[in-house]
Formats: sequence, C-alpha cells, structure tokens
Amino acid sequence: MFRLTLLVVGKLKNAHLRALCEDFSSRLQRLGRLEVVEFKDADPAAEGERFLTALAARSGASVWVLSEEGKCLRSTDLAEQIQARQGAELVFVIGGPFGLSRSVKQRADRLVSLSPMTFTHEMARYLLLEQLYRAASINTGSKYHHE
Repeated sequence: MFRLTLLVVGKLKNAHLRALCEDFSSRLQRLGRLEVVEFKDADPAAEGERFLTALAARSGASVWVLSEEGKCLRSTDLAEQIQARQGAELVFVIGGPFGLSRSVKQRADRLVSLSPMTFTHEMARYLLLEQLYRAASINTGSKYHHE
C-alpha cells in the first residue's frame, strides 16, 4: 500500500481541473493513502517556510519536488519508484505561480519534472495526480496503462 502526500500552493480555481483532480484523487484513495495539503499563495520565500515546516513534521518521508530542472521519468519508472517505497511516505511538492524557494529544492530527495515545458501549478497538480494513478494502476495490474 502506498502513502502519498501532495503539498501544493493554492486552491484549484478552475472548476474543470478541480473535477479532474477530485476524480483522480478518489481513484487513488481506493488503492492507497493520499493526502493533499493546500497552502495559501504567497511569495516563494513565505511558501518555502510553510513547505519546510510541513516537511519537518514528516520525518522519514521521501520528498520529491516538482521543478523545471528536475529529471523527467517514464510512467513505468515512477511506478517502480512507488513500488519500491511501499509503506513509506512519499511527499510531492508543487510550488505556486512564482516558483519554489531554493531552500525547498535543496531539501528535496529528488527533483522531478513533468515535462520540459512549463505548466501552471493547477495543471501540474492534475498531471501529477494522473501520473500517480497511472503508476498505481501499473503496480496493481490494471488495464488503465497500455504499453
């Protein structure tokens, strides 16, 4: 069973994206534990302090920060990484519209990029949730993912 936490900035204002995120969140919660923690928009330094405080309370968790300079993973590689951490908490951090503070990136166990392109933080949340569901479906043998 997986334990995933998303630390994110801002509420989902776009109703369509919110519905998609809620759909993938509910699918994931049927397969493991998912927690989404939303922080209020602020400048990157203030957001960074909030993230670091939240991460300090999650000792032992592996922290993956979404960042443009991070490494892109194939869906199957993400599935393997989640499978290897069964039972351990995996925390994903998505910054706000003005990016992440250097201190949060330095705290990361891994920097991950969804794409060489830049997305809004709302789109990044949707894409990450879809990929997490895809990874979980790969690990459970579901037919959601096709190769």
